[in-house]
Amino acid sequence: MKVARLHGVRDIRVHEEERPAPGAGEALVRVEAIGLCGSDLHFFEEGGVGGTRLLHPTVPGHEMAGRTEDGQLVAIEPAIPCGHCARCREGHPNLCPTIRFSGLGKDDGSMREWMAWPRHCLIPLPEGLTATDGAMLEPFGVALHTVDLAHVRAGTTVGVFGSGPIGLFILQAARVAGAASLFATDLASRPHRLEAARALGARVYAADGSEARAIASDAEGCGLDVAIEAAGVQAAVDAAVEAVRPGGRVVLAGIPSDERTSFKASTARRKGLTITLVRRMKHTYPRAIALARAGRVDLRTVVTHRFPLTEARAAFELAARREGLKVVVEP
Repeated sequence: MKVARLHGVRDIRVHEEERPAPGAGEALVRVEAIGLCGSDLHFFEEGGVGGTRLLHPTVPGHEMAGRTEDGQLVAIEPAIPCGHCARCREGHPNLCPTIRFSGLGKDDGSMREWMAWPRHCLIPLPEGLTATDGAMLEPFGVALHTVDLAHVRAGTTVGVFGSGPIGLFILQAARVAGAASLFATDLASRPHRLEAARALGARVYAADGSEARAIASDAEGCGLDVAIEAAGVQAAVDAAVEAVRPGGRVVLAGIPSDERTSFKASTARRKGLTITLVRRMKHTYPRAIALARAGRVDLRTVVTHRFPLTEARAAFELAARREGLKVVVEP
């Protein structure tokens, strides 16, 4: 079978390898769609994320769906928590300290034609959803978890700082949760992202250093109820803290390259802000499938480019240039 392995910075190669053999409790899945995530791009461009480094040639990919040997189309949950530690027992499997994850450490990801994965991590997809839809359930699940942490409710004003695929999914999830007004930012050099956010009903602003004051003024003159940073850069964190109202909530969903994220302590303290960080997702697949099936969210609008597995390098290069929104590889 064909496999794409990341060997180092910008060094992804397609190999011929043996098809994996399922172990106990596993099933063999023919992979049909893999989305490229921002964390994949960190590994491609920088050789890692924060303190997690690429230590050996690894198959990337954790936004994924495929078909079992008996023909069932499934979304593939990338996380394998231990299930018995305190965090897992408390209902927070995304915080499991020994969690395994597709494409990290010893667990090769989905950028290959076949993968063996635990049966309990395979989520059957209903009629009407495609493999690409199934792959998008993972980033949309992150967006759902983010909005859960943001405590968005009916009438809330929500700003999303960074309108990449996760940011766009957050806008959709916030709207479903009852947000009354949506605001969004991105760089002026990425007008396609601003247009995508506008199409979702958000008022859009170029991230040029003045956007926070403009948003705070336009959000009924008192600032946002919730500010969600989804860019992974310090400027977006600063803007989110500045744009939110006193007593508001700031949620940091972006994955930064640096090991440290900061904010202006005097501003956050005087406003009495609640600041929350996002760690992947938890228990979101059933809700995400129900919302997609009912047509309340659109998983397809973020997908702008598709590549065969043999062109994995071209897919990563295009995604790294941020020319489109979501890039999908289809083995």
